[in-house]
Amino acid sequence: MKRLVLPSARWLCLAILLLVGHAAYAYDLPDFTELVEDAAPGVVNISTSQTIQRGSNPSMRGFGGQEIPEIFRHFFGDSFPAPPGGGQGRSQERQSLGSGFVISEDGYIMTNAHVVQDADEILVRLNDRRELPAELVGSDAQTDIALLKIDASELPVLNLGNSDELKVGEWVAAIGSPFGFDHSVTAGIVSAINRTLPRDAYVPFIQTDVAINPGNSGGPLFNLEGEVIGINSQIFTRSGGFMGLSFAIPINVAMDVADQLRDAGHVDRGWLGVMIQPVSRDLAESFGMENASGALIADLDPDGPAAQGGLRAGDVIINVNGDEVDRSSTLPRLIGRVAPGSDVELTLMRDGEQVTETVELGHWPDAEGAQPSGNTNSQVRLGISVAELDEAVRERLNIDGGVAVRQVEPGSVAAEAGLRPGDVLVSIDHRGVSSADELLSIVEDLPTDRAIPLRIYRDGRSLFVALRLE
Repeated sequence: MKRLVLPSARWLCLAILLLVGHAAYAYDLPDFTELVEDAAPGVVNISTSQTIQRGSNPSMRGFGGQEIPEIFRHFFGDSFPAPPGGGQGRSQERQSLGSGFVISEDGYIMTNAHVVQDADEILVRLNDRRELPAELVGSDAQTDIALLKIDASELPVLNLGNSDELKVGEWVAAIGSPFGFDHSVTAGIVSAINRTLPRDAYVPFIQTDVAINPGNSGGPLFNLEGEVIGINSQIFTRSGGFMGLSFAIPINVAMDVADQLRDAGHVDRGWLGVMIQPVSRDLAESFGMENASGALIADLDPDGPAAQGGLRAGDVIINVNGDEVDRSSTLPRLIGRVAPGSDVELTLMRDGEQVTETVELGHWPDAEGAQPSGNTNSQVRLGISVAELDEAVRERLNIDGGVAVRQVEPGSVAAEAGLRPGDVLVSIDHRGVSSADELLSIVEDLPTDRAIPLRIYRDGRSLFVALRLE
């Protein structure tokens, strides 16, 4: 007969402690049920439709019929082309799905600009299953924010938080319509704050590991208090699906844009008129700086606010109105959130010493209502402003035409192609450019289904770059 061996008191105590610890750990996990019950009524589903001409190749496009960027992709739902059939020139209706949320009782709704881009019709489905047509009040491609208005009243409004108080590691949750499944809830933590993405110079993104998929775009990101602290906008993916890297627009940035869209229908940002580059460790040492931080002014627009305010090439901007410029990508955000015509106090490193200059910001040359000086012509579609060349420059380069690139908007197709201020644009799509007006005429007819070659002169040398219009 076998003896029954009972566990010793030591092992029994250890088992009890493990069970208690596991229970405590499970108890400390956040409970999102109350948050979802309170917030879900203010989250909406957005569908759009657009009539387009047949003849384009849908297989070469991504979600919603838009070109898919190489690394970061906007997601706003699948497109549903009409069944095949019919000849060239017949139209088809394309639909996309996204999310949004209510910010006022009288029907203002926030979403992503790419969710409603080029839409002929916008339909908002509320939590109570009502479907209402929406008017696009305005959108801002630089921050990917759009403001919609529906004819409704006494709508459930979400509470807005303060995204400046976010901390890495805190729990967050998202509610949206991935793949059209209404009010899906996912949760995770804040992985990082103040992230800079290649095409978005004006947004300090919130990075999370919340599962975001096509259709989540434009939906709210909540903290544990049930407050909206971000708008889900992008994911990093190599497969087309969620990979644990999601990016949200801080609600403080979004509301500043929404207020301007509601008041004026567009966003007007301050313009400094400088070309900047990062400060490397060697450059920092050469400038007498202890740390490799700030934004180095590589060049200035001679007629821009910075040049008029006394800034010079070689100055390193380390502070704007008391806010630190920790890296060069921070400067466009700080300048862009200041209204044109306002004074900014800039702290600079110049010749090894710290100096302060006050500059009155101008209007970005492509902004609505802006009046660029000289014989310039803003090319909104490319994201550049250009000026005519004088004969001396043409003779030196041995060219008959060409225009000088004055400014390149951060995040534009021109910036992605590698164009810089000071480049001389000679031809586009194998068509010679001899004036700003001629460039404008050519740009209006450029295709969007392929890469377009540009021939430029840079530092006295001829080279080609390629860009793709959206």
